[in-house]
Amino acid sequence: MPLRVIFMGTPDFSVPTLRAIAEASHDIAAVYTQPPRAAGRRGLELTPSPVQREAERLGLEVRTPTSLKGEAEQQAFAALQADVAVVVAYGLLLPKPVLEAAKLGCLNGHASLLPRWRGAAPIQRAIMAGDAETGMMVMKMEQGLDTGPVALVERCPIAPDMTAGELHDRLMDIGASLMVEALAQLGINCLTFTQQATEGVTYARKIDKSETRVDWTRPAGEVHNHIRGLSPFPGAWCEVEIGGRMERLKLLRSTLSDGVGESGGILDDWLTVACGSGAIRLVEVQRAGGRPAAAQEFLRGAKIEKGMKLT
Repeated sequence: MPLRVIFMGTPDFSVPTLRAIAEASHDIAAVYTQPPRAAGRRGLELTPSPVQREAERLGLEVRTPTSLKGEAEQQAFAALQADVAVVVAYGLLLPKPVLEAAKLGCLNGHASLLPRWRGAAPIQRAIMAGDAETGMMVMKMEQGLDTGPVALVERCPIAPDMTAGELHDRLMDIGASLMVEALAQLGINCLTFTQQATEGVTYARKIDKSETRVDWTRPAGEVHNHIRGLSPFPGAWCEVEIGGRMERLKLLRSTLSDGVGESGGILDDWLTVACGSGAIRLVEVQRAGGRPAAAQEFLRGAKIEKGMKLT
């Protein structure tokens, strides 16, 4: 049974779910997304969100409030008379009147196995912690941070060298099909919810720039997880001397390797780097102002030799 849906989302991660809901012939009453942001080299151009661009392509009404706390915005939301609101990485808090406005409530697509990794950065934090598995969940939203009861779950393994970018793309596709299934069950009144476990709660706090620099004194496994968990954005980084000056180097891919040496020391001609214990081999890097490059391509343009040190 088709439902009248309000969709709320902002980044690329949300787009497949919006598209899938439209393709499933639900009536999308409006799309809420964050306002266009300044972009471009000088920051003068206002760029609409990926969700806004997709909604406009689909011919849907787009709303971009800066907040939903005002009574006027809440009344405008309620006036849509939706059966359900679907929220995927929207980025604004939903006050109680908004959560309660749709007849059947608000469903959220969340990229973790709740209650593990509630919060803003579940994909990155799962990889940085070395988790072997994560998943997508459809939950019913309430006022707590990702505390609502869960309806549907699909698990996803995290391969040893998988980056956050690769996991992001996998989960956004899983999330789209999972949300369509949830709406189908909701439409025939058979979507059931289970309260989250009270044990095993962790919080995926937003990634801060202060934690992106690599600490080579940490064990190799932790350094590897740090690099892939922050790839491609914001990117883990270190400094290396190139042509007589220190240069920032973004580290995009790595793999565990063998070797022992001083932390940060380059052990061979393949960019194997010693850590506090063990070693990693850098697979893909990016110089400041440059493009991503395979390690061997990078080495052809930079005289990085065994015995040098990354800091």
